[in-house]
Amino acid sequence: MKVVGTAAVVAVAVALQLGLARLTVGSRWSFDLMVVAVVYAALRWGPSYGVIGGTLGGLLQDALAGGTVGVGGLAKTVVGFGAGVIGSQFIVARPFPRTVLVAGATIVGRLIVIILRGMIELQRPTVSWVAVLSETALNALAAFLLFYGIATVPTMMRLRPSRRTEFRTRKW
Repeated sequence: MKVVGTAAVVAVAVALQLGLARLTVGSRWSFDLMVVAVVYAALRWGPSYGVIGGTLGGLLQDALAGGTVGVGGLAKTVVGFGAGVIGSQFIVARPFPRTVLVAGATIVGRLIVIILRGMIELQRPTVSWVAVLSETALNALAAFLLFYGIATVPTMMRLRPSRRTEFRTRKW
């Protein structure tokens, strides 16, 4: 069941990434929702499912984006495993620590991709820190909204007064 959940999280991230891709074409706003999904799967189900989600999501993202297939898959696999290990060793139950973990995972994943592409193309890799930090900020914002929503929506639904029970509990 956890594999199905991991695959579903990856599928939703790919669908959202493809749906929001027109916002990134021709502009400087770039984000990688797959990192958010991989970290979510790793924190929810552990490092092994972070590896599965990272491999599936990264390879699927590489295949859809074109270019060298496997570089993003390897980067997201490492990120998924690292997030799962950190999540199992430290308490990251609140939205803010999880957001910080996604921000760190974004930076590490992007640096792995830059280094691997530089090694494959036999060129010195150049890092655009503005692009890396803007992607990190957008991923962190998406992660905070996701984790905050997961933490608060069930509580809000439970605390919402029901109209039917209101009339039944009143004593006239």
